[in-house]
Amino acid sequence: MRFSKAQVAHHTGSITRRFFVGGVGAIAAVPQMALAHKVQLPDRFLPQLVNSGRRDWVAGSVHVVPDDFFLYLMLQDGMAIRYGVGVGRKGLYEPGTFTVARKAKWPWWRPTNAMIRREPHKYARYKDGLKGGPNNPLGARALYLYDDAGRDTYLRIHGTNEPHTIGSAVSNGCARLTNEHVKDLYERVEIDARVHLYPKGSGA
Repeated sequence: MRFSKAQVAHHTGSITRRFFVGGVGAIAAVPQMALAHKVQLPDRFLPQLVNSGRRDWVAGSVHVVPDDFFLYLMLQDGMAIRYGVGVGRKGLYEPGTFTVARKAKWPWWRPTNAMIRREPHKYARYKDGLKGGPNNPLGARALYLYDDAGRDTYLRIHGTNEPHTIGSAVSNGCARLTNEHVKDLYERVEIDARVHLYPKGSGA
């Protein structure tokens, strides 16, 4: 469902000015964002304003529904900007409620020790880390998720240079968006925003 700029303005009502200003422009730019991909995504995975039907989801919060491969950034009155995502593969997806404690552009990345143990042939070469850039697995932007005790969970919402993986469960646990879409999300999500990763099969 597509909405006019006036409708977007109505439903972004009490969100911060920075959130609102980015909102109208980015919604209008959805066709251009789609054209920027080397892989053509299905329409359902393009950013779009939707009625989530969830009045209990707080404005400014983020919700990842793994069964549908959707991420919702909540606005007002149940309205949300919905993005397509890829999620963690079987055994590695970790549901829970977290806080965005840090954000980074073109982030530095190091595989976790668990990743290196699981797939040394793939990750051991990066044990000293990899600087940010187009070939970095975290892509163009990253949101860092911390638990309620203030500890880094090593879970991220980040970009990817593999847009064909959107709509699938292939990652080591993180939620990924295309680089174009994560840049848009990055500008909207505030530090201290709550992030809800729902269990698979929960019907959330």
